[in-house]
Amino acid sequence: MVRHIVLFKLKDEAPAEKKLEAMHAFKQAIEALPARIPFIRKVEVGLNINPAETWSIALYSEFDTLEDVKAYAVHPDHVAAGALLAEVRESRACVDYEI
Repeated sequence: MVRHIVLFKLKDEAPAEKKLEAMHAFKQAIEALPARIPFIRKVEVGLNINPAETWSIALYSEFDTLEDVKAYAVHPDHVAAGALLAEVRESRACVDYEI
């Protein structure tokens, strides 16, 4: 089993309302993916409630294999969900590890 964890930092200069709208749309889109991508074993999106922290969004997901993670990364529904953050995203950090 592989855990796929991604953190997103949003642009400081992006309007707060636009960031919140993008964050909620992203959460809804990602959490709907298991119904469309059967090899997602688990997915959860957390929106940071602590403004003193750097990262705004945490994505936690589980897959059977790294190949499944790679297929998920290029799946059109996943790509469309990621595009919801395009205007407000500054950076992304990711780790994939076996459990």
